[in-house]
Formats: sequence, structure tokens, C-alpha cells
Amino acid sequence: MDNLLDHYGWWLLALVLIAAEILAPGYFMLWIGIAAGLMGVLTLVVPSLSLIAQAIVFALLAPTACFVYWKFIRPHVEVRDDQPLLNQRGQRMVGRRVIVCEAIVNGRGKVKVGDGQWLAEGPDTSAQTEVEVVAINGTTLRVKACL
Repeated sequence: MDNLLDHYGWWLLALVLIAAEILAPGYFMLWIGIAAGLMGVLTLVVPSLSLIAQAIVFALLAPTACFVYWKFIRPHVEVRDDQPLLNQRGQRMVGRRVIVCEAIVNGRGKVKVGDGQWLAEGPDTSAQTEVEVVAINGTTLRVKACL
């Protein structure tokens, strides 16, 4: 009956770690929890395993489980992102049509984007002309005449 508490203790630790992963997502708490669950199975199969031996095996299993995830499982997990350019404001402007607010002379001018103005590079264009953003270089939009 004492050995029953040993593997139940590991399984309880596994549940706590997996619950912690749910509350504060990362990746490693889940895999350390899985290592604790494996320790519960191991202590059920090998009930004579001493406490120090259990600690050593767990200390080896936990980082191994994380490594296996990081090296072999994570590269195959597809990350779906419905807004891949969320924090890349300039990249979101590519393909957008904007109005030249300061004529583009010698390849440089300004365009109006929303309520702000951006530096622009492109062919010489007069003010109040509609252009299309084709690329961004730092904070300068590269534009071309609309067709």
C-alpha cells in the first residue's frame, strides 16, 4: 500500500504541472508533467525504486522530454496565424493605394496614409496623385503609379 502512494504522488505532480501549463501556456510544463506521469508508471512497475533513484530518473526524464519536444515534435507543429503582419505596419501597406501629399521629385516625396504622412520613393509624381505601395524600406514606402 505504501508503493501505491509513490506512483499516485507522481501522477498528482503530473496533473499539477499539466494544469499549470493550461493556466500559463509555454511548452515545458506539459512535458515535465509527462515526465512525472512516466515516473508514476515506472514506480508502479518497479515499486522497489528508492526515493533518490526516483529523483535521479525524474531529473533525467524531465529535460529529455523537453528536448524531444523541442527537437522532434515542435518543428512539425503547424503554427496558424490569422494576422501574420499584425506588428509590421509597413508590410501591411504593400498593395494599398495612397495619395501623394508632397510631390515626388527626384525620386523622393511624401504620401498620405490614414491621418499621417510617410516618406515615399518612386517615379516623379505630382501632388494629389494616387499611387500604389509596392514595398517598404525602413520607414520609406516605395510606390509606383496606379494603372
